[in-house]
Amino acid sequence: MNELLNLAADPAAWAALATLIVMEVVLGIDNLIFIAILTNRLPADQRERGRRLGIGLALVLRLALLGSVAFIVTLTTPLFSVFGHGLSWRDLILIAGGLFLVWKATKEIHHRVDPDPGPDMFDRKDVSLGFAAAMGQIVMLDLVFSIDSIITAVGMTDHIAIMVIAVIVAVLAMLVAATPLANFINANPTIVMLALGFLLMIGMTLIAEGFGAKVPKGYVYAAMAFSALVEGLNMLERRARNRKR
Repeated sequence: MNELLNLAADPAAWAALATLIVMEVVLGIDNLIFIAILTNRLPADQRERGRRLGIGLALVLRLALLGSVAFIVTLTTPLFSVFGHGLSWRDLILIAGGLFLVWKATKEIHHRVDPDPGPDMFDRKDVSLGFAAAMGQIVMLDLVFSIDSIITAVGMTDHIAIMVIAVIVAVLAMLVAATPLANFINANPTIVMLALGFLLMIGMTLIAEGFGAKVPKGYVYAAMAFSALVEGLNMLERRARNRKR
């Protein structure tokens, strides 16, 4: 209790909290885009429940990881080297998560550009997705994004209380934004392709970071913001053209 009171009276702690909240919200965007795209393939009556459960699992995983900060720190210890670069458990998890995102986004793009793909590795008979299958995929990516999020938090502050507050605020922001984002993506087919492109880029970024190539997050989010701006202008242009008809 005394520690919380001391933190509340410390301007540096408030600055760290504000910075960490912003960082956690930004890092949560990747997680949210994946959840929105995946749950939009569920039956309509299951989508809201799927989104809330997916984001709830993200919160549980983040808080569980915060409760084992000492273990999280050990995840950055190199296990073995590949081409002179030491790979840790964190690196392996990021690489696996990145590969999964690239595969998932490529699979979705393949089916959207080819309505009759034929029997291949992407073949599926139904465009819908089972609830359990969706939750399994969401949990896998929640784990990847949660580890990245918590390691970022550990690197920014030593106070667990600040980390917990920042994580809870960020996940609440995800919860508020989940349904509007999913509905917007679902109502605008071209946005789906843009979001899948974002997932491809995020996946490649995770793989690069896993192999030690640090990609500044600012560059990634600036590219995403610019692409979203261009798509927004395209949407306005299409609406203006339709009004003239």
